[in-house]
Amino acid sequence: MLENNNTERTSLEELGEFGLIKHLTKNFAIHNKSTLKGIGDDAAVLDFSNKKVVVSTDLLVEGVHFDLSYMPLKHLGYKAVMVNLSDIYAMNAKATQITLSIAISNRFPLEALEEFYEGVALACKIYNVDLIGGDTTSSNKGMLISITAIGEAAEEQLVYRNGAKSNDLLVVSGDLGGAYLGLQVLEREKEVFKVDPNSQPDISMYSYLVERQLKPEARKDIVELLNKLDVHPTSMIDISDGLSSEVLHLCEQSEVGCNLYEDKIPLDPTVISTCEEFKMDSTIVALSGGEDYELLFTIDQKEFPKIKGNPNLTVLGHMTEKNEGVHLISRNNSKIPITAQGWGAFKSE
Repeated sequence: MLENNNTERTSLEELGEFGLIKHLTKNFAIHNKSTLKGIGDDAAVLDFSNKKVVVSTDLLVEGVHFDLSYMPLKHLGYKAVMVNLSDIYAMNAKATQITLSIAISNRFPLEALEEFYEGVALACKIYNVDLIGGDTTSSNKGMLISITAIGEAAEEQLVYRNGAKSNDLLVVSGDLGGAYLGLQVLEREKEVFKVDPNSQPDISMYSYLVERQLKPEARKDIVELLNKLDVHPTSMIDISDGLSSEVLHLCEQSEVGCNLYEDKIPLDPTVISTCEEFKMDSTIVALSGGEDYELLFTIDQKEFPKIKGNPNLTVLGHMTEKNEGVHLISRNNSKIPITAQGWGAFKSE
């Protein structure tokens, strides 16, 4: 996976740490006025004037969060940025800068890191964010990636997890379950490859699902859409650990209950057909899968006409009084308590 078509392998020792940073970041441009000083000094300098600053950090570890046997390094660089920008957009803020720190073992040549940074650069360009610093160090445990994302918003624009009220509508962007199923497809093909290294997997019929896993997109467009529609979310979170976990986070922080309707969960046709193939329940996949990086938010009912019929948004249910609990209303109208079954970093095997 780490090999390029290019047989040239440049040892990182040849460049040294500062030479490596200079080489990998030489083509990064500055996009935001708030970036006064980026890479090249002891610290970056930012000026947000009268805006509020939002900051979020994520750590990605090889063998835990990604598998380089099927994750191209360019995609990994792109996805690592998306995971972090998604948290900024979940605050209804504009992402402006990132820092990137990586720890790498000596099995990675310079060419592999160039691929990774190409993905980072593409994400920065498309999402209009500046890479302003970070760190590189050696690792004897494979690859570790830590990104800090920084954003800005006027105080009145910020949306937290704790603002939902009883009778607010629960809304989600996009569709759910695709990223988890993409992972299942990739893991299956990996096992086939182990048995027969000459086999060439045909995953074209799963391209949507695989892309959702390998190259997700943070929903900057949804933040811009809500602003354009003059919709004011009362609470918001991104879906990284599965719909059930995120609904429970909103309910706990806002001290409300929720009725989530099974027949309202948005599923791509490929998700439905692949669930049938894998003998999985599509509702459980959507509730527990994670890594969709869609935005889940609540709005006052009076704002419903502004989003009604919008193809990017789906009303999943509504918030209730806290004592009514958090429930999935099934297709046969049963009330099933929702428990957090999403991905947990410290779950025992």
